[in-house]
Amino acid sequence: MRGNLTALQTLLEALGPAWGAIMTDVTRGRAGNDERMAFVFDLRRVKPSGLAGELVVAIEQETAVEEGELARQFARTPYAVSFAAGPTALTLVTLHVLYGEQPERADELREIARWLAGWARHEERWNQNLIALGDFNIDRRGDPLFEAFTSTGLEPAPGLDEVSRTIFGSGGAAKYYDQIAWFVDPAKGPMLGLDWLSSGSFDFVPLLQGSLTKTALSWKLSDHYPLWAEFSGR
Repeated sequence: MRGNLTALQTLLEALGPAWGAIMTDVTRGRAGNDERMAFVFDLRRVKPSGLAGELVVAIEQETAVEEGELARQFARTPYAVSFAAGPTALTLVTLHVLYGEQPERADELREIARWLAGWARHEERWNQNLIALGDFNIDRRGDPLFEAFTSTGLEPAPGLDEVSRTIFGSGGAAKYYDQIAWFVDPAKGPMLGLDWLSSGSFDFVPLLQGSLTKTALSWKLSDHYPLWAEFSGR
């Protein structure tokens, strides 16, 4: 979503009072593209549990950057919000990685991975069930961008390897852009206290395309399929 909230307000009115939203302000600048990060959630299933914040690069790091570190702030600031589903707590971090030259993207992905691992280790109260999700602008396993993304132990949800990410792609040849990921090695980050059940995507094109071209549909809604993952508590 971008600066104009009309579409989101219309959606929330259609969903009714049982639904809520938490969002950031727009990210200014060319790389930010006036985008917002937002969570829309069913209050009958989950409730915000207190933590909401944006992930930022430390000022000290911006002024004294070491080799292999990000030399600027994130293009679009990742957004973390905690939720409670009954007795189960989880923290979701949504992000949209810079779409630029590969070295720039790799630096940002590597810094986000480092940030998440360090933040999860130090936030004693809120580090349970940390899940990162969003448009990482990466390719498949073995690609430098994928390796940067997984460099601190984040692993994508099983079952998403062959799932198309965009309405213009298909199957195994499609890019990996969007991901849902969490830590699987306790030496690198806090493991989930949840059991993964299944993952997939939702193809909205047959339902909503009508007489529109796919390009026109992408501008009205999105060129990305929604991804989902299902878990059970322990």
